[in-house]
Amino acid sequence: MARIAGIDVPRDKRVVISLTYIYGIGKPTAIQVLKDAGVSEDIRVKDLTEDQLNNIRQEVAKLQIEGELRREIQMNVRRLMDIGSYRGIRHRRGLPVRGQNTRNNARTRRGRKTTAARKKK
Repeated sequence: MARIAGIDVPRDKRVVISLTYIYGIGKPTAIQVLKDAGVSEDIRVKDLTEDQLNNIRQEVAKLQIEGELRREIQMNVRRLMDIGSYRGIRHRRGLPVRGQNTRNNARTRRGRKTTAARKKK
C-alpha cells in the first residue's frame, strides 16, 4: 500500500478512487488533485512513479484533511451547542439536525425504539 497523508491507500485501484480513502477527499477533489499534480486518473497506484507520488502528496498537503478536518467539524458543532442555536439543541438531544421528520422515521439518529407504558382509561 502507498502512503499518502499518513493513510494507506489501496495499490490495485485507480488513483482517483484510492485518494477517496482519505477523509475529506471525495471524487471531485481527487480529480482536481490529480489534475494539479499532472497525473492521469486512469493509472493504478502500483504503477505510479516516485515523482508522481510526491506530486500527489504535495497537492494533498495543501488540503485540510483527516484529523484537522474532523477537529474543525467537531468545533463547529460544539460552537452551535454552546450558543444554544436550534441546530445546537438538536445536536445535544441527538435528534435530526436538518429538518427531517421524526414522527415515523429517524431511527438511526434516535436509537432503538423504547415502548412507553400505556395509561389505562
